[in-house]
Amino acid sequence: MSKIIVIVGFGPGTATAVAERFAAEGFSLALIARNEEHLAAGVAALSARGATAFGFPANAADPESIRTAIRNLRSQMGPVAVLHWNVYGGLDAGDLLTADAASVRAAFDATVVGLLAATAEALPDLKKSGSGAIFVSNGALGEVSDEMEEVAVNQHVMGLALSSAAKNKLVGLLAQRLKSDGIYVGEVVVHGTIKGTPSADGNSIDPALIAEEYWRLYQTRSETRAAVK
Repeated sequence: MSKIIVIVGFGPGTATAVAERFAAEGFSLALIARNEEHLAAGVAALSARGATAFGFPANAADPESIRTAIRNLRSQMGPVAVLHWNVYGGLDAGDLLTADAASVRAAFDATVVGLLAATAEALPDLKKSGSGAIFVSNGALGEVSDEMEEVAVNQHVMGLALSSAAKNKLVGLLAQRLKSDGIYVGEVVVHGTIKGTPSADGNSIDPALIAEEYWRLYQTRSETRAAVK
């Protein structure tokens, strides 16, 4: 039976490239996203290219929704071997001094609370796998530096920067907490926009390069954080 990678926050760009890369290595794909129409189109496209792919609609910011999706895919497909969290939050809190409290909380629901819920639900499978792994997509806005903080303020993405920083810290905490269980936790930080996404520009990064970095981390399990520029 093939191993299963669960990709939460499936869409164009990184998630599709990771799906294609791991499918090429024999993985079956369990794809999770809120938009059922886009999810179905992604499943159809990947299946047409020979991948074994199924879609499970869920809201990554809702702990019970994401846990239910993982339970459903486990029942239909089998145990989880790899969990890839490709979810961002905080875009509605561009200026933290004027954003309402609900928008700020929602940023952490999508990046921290949801990831913890998915990890908890998949944990028994990941422990039994023998090579269980959790991957997290992140951006350079989460880095603590004067440069990134200036960018976040000037581009009105303060909420995204704050939630990305929290996600970065969570990766390190999970990596330490789960290493004794034989579960690898790794993050790829992308320094720039990604081709095939709405924010792409003339200098955007090829998502295939990002996917290749995830595959390298899966094989080597050697570092917690890697960057693609």
